[in-house]
Amino acid sequence: MSSNDDKDSVLIVSAEPSSTLYALRLIQHWKKNGQQVSCFGIGDQEMVREGFDAIARSEDLAVVGLVEVIEHWGVIKKAFYDVLEEVEKRKPKFALLLDYPGFNLRLAKRLKKSGVKVIYYISPQIWAWRQGRVKQIKENINRVLTIFPFETEFYKKHGVEVDFVGHPLLDEISKIDVSQQTLSDEREKLGLNHNDKVLALMPGSRRSEISHHLEVQLKTAEKLCRDYPEVKPVLLVAPGINKDQLEKSVKEMTKLEVLLLSKEPFEMIRLSDLVLCASGTATIMVGLLEKPMVIMYRMKPLTALLAKMLVGKNSSFGMVNLILGEKVIPECFQEEAEPQNLSKLLRKYISNDKHRMVTVEKLKELKNRLGSEGATTRVAQSLERYF
Repeated sequence: MSSNDDKDSVLIVSAEPSSTLYALRLIQHWKKNGQQVSCFGIGDQEMVREGFDAIARSEDLAVVGLVEVIEHWGVIKKAFYDVLEEVEKRKPKFALLLDYPGFNLRLAKRLKKSGVKVIYYISPQIWAWRQGRVKQIKENINRVLTIFPFETEFYKKHGVEVDFVGHPLLDEISKIDVSQQTLSDEREKLGLNHNDKVLALMPGSRRSEISHHLEVQLKTAEKLCRDYPEVKPVLLVAPGINKDQLEKSVKEMTKLEVLLLSKEPFEMIRLSDLVLCASGTATIMVGLLEKPMVIMYRMKPLTALLAKMLVGKNSSFGMVNLILGEKVIPECFQEEAEPQNLSKLLRKYISNDKHRMVTVEKLKELKNRLGSEGATTRVAQSLERYF
C-alpha cells in the first residue's frame, strides 16, 4: 500500500502491541472489501506485511513511564517529526490515532494546524484519571471511537463527537475454540496432563515490562511449585518478543522447568488454569476467557511515584476491574508486586474452590460490558465520512 495516486492516503499511528492488532484488522478489512487505501505511519511488522508503509516501528516506541520515555526520547522525537514530514508530503484524508496518548495528543495538535482531520480510536483512559485531558481532545480531535460504553457517555457529556464501536477483542475471541476436548488435546500435545494446574506467566509485551516483571514472575512460580507439585509454569511469549532471547533469560533466572509458548495470545491463555498477568490489555483477554488471575505492575521508582500521585492510592489500575466497576481481581503495584505476596494471592485460587468460582462467575460479566462483535466493521463505517 505504498503511496499511489489512485489510492486514498491515511495516516495510522499505532505504537503499542494491542493497538497494532486493531490497526492490522482495519487494514485487512479495507483490503478484503476492495477499498483502495494507502496507509502509512507507525505500526508493526504484521501491518507492513499487509502493505503498510512504516515510517517508524511500534516495537521501538512501546515504552511506558516518564523515565523510560526520557531514555527513548531520541527515537520517539525522531518518529514524531518524521510522521509530520510525511503528512506534509502525502496530504492524508485523515489521521487515525490509537492509544499512546503522550505522543498522539501532541501529534493531534500539530495535525489540526496542518488541516488534517483526526480520529482517535482506543482513546486514553481519561475517564479513569487525568480527566482534564478531555479539553485537549475536544480542541484537536474530530471524533473519538470508543470501545467501552461508559466512555461514550463521558465524551458526550463533554461535547466531544463520539461513536461507540465496541471492543475489537470480541472479534478475536469469537475465533477461539474453547471446547474441553480441544483444550485437553492441546495440553496433551504440550506434555501437560489433566491433573496439572497450568500457571500462565504474562510479563508483558514491551521489553521494559519484561525486564521489570520476568524475574518476579519466575520467583513467584518457584514458590507455588514448591507447595503444589501439580503447578506447571508456562511463559506466554507476547507477539513481537523474541522467544529464544526470552528462553535464555529464563535459564539465567531460574532452575525451574518452564515451558515457553509463542502463539496467538488467546490460544495460549485458554490453556491455563490461573494467570499472573502484567497490567494492560492482556488482563481483558484473560478476563474474557474467564481465567482467575492476579494483576501486577512494576516500573522505575520515580515513574511509580508519579503514577501513584496521578492515579491516587486507592484507585484500580487493572483494566478488568475498571470495566467491571469493582476490584474483582487482586492488583499488586510496585513494592506489593513481589513473589511472597503474589504467590499468596495465587494460592487462594488453588486451595479455595469457592473463591475461584466466585471470581470466574464475576468475569462472565466482562463480555456484556464490551458491546458486541463487529468493532472493526463499525470503525470502517464511522471512517467512511472522511474519505
